[in-house]
This record gives sequence, structure tokens and C-alpha cells, in this order.
Amino acid sequence: MSSANGPGPVVVAMDIGGTGMKCGVVAVDGPVLHTERHDTLASRGPAAVAAAICDVAAGLADRARGLGQVPVAAGVAIPGVVDEGRGVAVFAANLGFRDVPLRDLVAARLGIPAALGHDMRAAGLAEARLGAGHGSDDVIFVGIGTGIAAAHVRGGHTNSGAHGAAGELGHIVVRPGGPACACGQRGCLETIASAASVGRRYAALTGAEITAAEVVTRAVAGEDAAGEIWRETVDALADGLLTAQALLDTEVFVIGGGLGEAGEALLGPLREALAARVTFHRMPRLVKASLGDTAGLRGAALLGLDALAASDSSVENE
Repeated sequence: MSSANGPGPVVVAMDIGGTGMKCGVVAVDGPVLHTERHDTLASRGPAAVAAAICDVAAGLADRARGLGQVPVAAGVAIPGVVDEGRGVAVFAANLGFRDVPLRDLVAARLGIPAALGHDMRAAGLAEARLGAGHGSDDVIFVGIGTGIAAAHVRGGHTNSGAHGAAGELGHIVVRPGGPACACGQRGCLETIASAASVGRRYAALTGAEITAAEVVTRAVAGEDAAGEIWRETVDALADGLLTAQALLDTEVFVIGGGLGEAGEALLGPLREALAARVTFHRMPRLVKASLGDTAGLRGAALLGLDALAASDSSVENE
């Protein structure tokens, strides 16, 4: 837990995962003033999880008021399919949510404007506005962890798609007929290049169970088996990014998530592989994410601030 005191307007921000909640109080000018973590305890059922989110949000607001701060908005980021316009958690398997009006529940509990967003898009928003993509008008944030997902941020705003499901980069088929994916397809990008898949493929090749980070370390050190897995990973990622670039023509890819922590061990060969594939495409910049595991929390705060601005604007126009 960390905290800093001081009066002023603040945002209650929450990044909800299947097992844990990253929660905090964020100043409207950017700094994270206080953080805490709670277990999601999704096994209690969706109603209990939604109630717990509201309880934690209320506790954060009370803590802020006790320090002389003024909560002016709240932002919540969750996984799954999110209707951000209506503030509804349409479907979140890890939380048990189906059509939960979470934004309105939080807003009613706190008595301030609230926003609900997708966790990956919230992280992408933060990286685009505050992190490694700052200064670029068009950013694609790619999170490479257990799976692979992306967020497209243009002009400081995310694109959620027609059904709230945009950004499933990990389910671009890059190896037709390849490994089976949980989505029902075969050869999806995340079956080759997610951190989980890197470790799994190394184990299948060598019989040794190690993490993706250890595969990277061994590849850099010159181990043949690790080098083979890593080259396949980079090639698959380059194919996936090329498809995204053909569709969206971004200025910069910000690479985050657990595998993104490999830094130049990933970005160096990935730049070369992507450059070898581009034809008519403009070559984007590839950079490492800079906000770490606070990106989702800071993105949730940005969503809350956007909700506050929209609320103020509607009042002014009445």
C-alpha cells in the first residue's frame, strides 16, 4: 500500500481482475495518491462482487475525504465485453457478470459521475495519454501476457467497436491449422506468442517447464531450443502486427504485459521482422510500455475524468 496526503479534487479508480482489484485515489492532475489491493473473490457470485466493488469504492472515497480531498469522479476497468456507452458489464467470465449496470451502481453509491471501461482499453488509454505513447495521435497498445489483446487509441480516445469487443489481436489467425485456441479457432496469435504459450511450447520441445521470461533469458544467452521458440514467437507477433498495421495504420505500437518486460530482447528482433514484412505499409515505431501494472488503474482514472467532463458539459448545455 502507498499513499500521499494533500487537499484537492481526486478520482476513485479501480482496475478489477478475476482474482484481485487494484484500487486507488488519483489526483485530477495525474499523480496516484493512494493505492490498495483487495481480493475479488469471484466465487461469491456476481451480485457479491458488484457489491464489493461498490464497498471498496466507497471506502476509497471516505479515505480521500478524511484527508481533505474531494472525490469528483470514479472510474472502473474490468475484463470481458463492456458496453462503455451504457456503462454495462455485458459479459465477464472471470467475474460472473452478465449485463451488470456497474457504472450506475458505483455512481449511485458515491454520488459522483462514474465510468466503466474495458481493462485493456483503459491501460491503452493511459499509455497513450500519459505513458510511452504520449505525444502520438494514433497508438495501439498491445498487452502480451496469459493472452494477447490490444487497444487502439486515436485522438486520445479508445475505439471499443460496434459490440464492445474491439482489440482481440490475439485471435488473428497467423498459423492456419496451428495449435487449438480456446476461442475455437486454430493457429491464433496467442497460441504461439502469448507468455503462456511460449512457456508451453518450450516445455513441449525440451521437457523443461520454465517461464517465458526464462525462455527469453536462455535465448539471449544462445541456447538453441530457446532461440528456436523465441524466433517463432517474434515471427508470429510480426505477422499479427502487420495485419493490425494494414487495417489501422498506426503511428506507434506500445508493447506491454509480462512478455513486454523483455524490452529490447523482444523489440529489437520484432522491429527487424516487421520491417522485413512491410510493403506499402508505413513502418510504425515499436516502444516498450512505461506505466507497468499501474496502467489499468491510471486508465480507469482517466475514464472517470472523461465522465466528469461529459457531465459538466451536459450541465452547461442545459
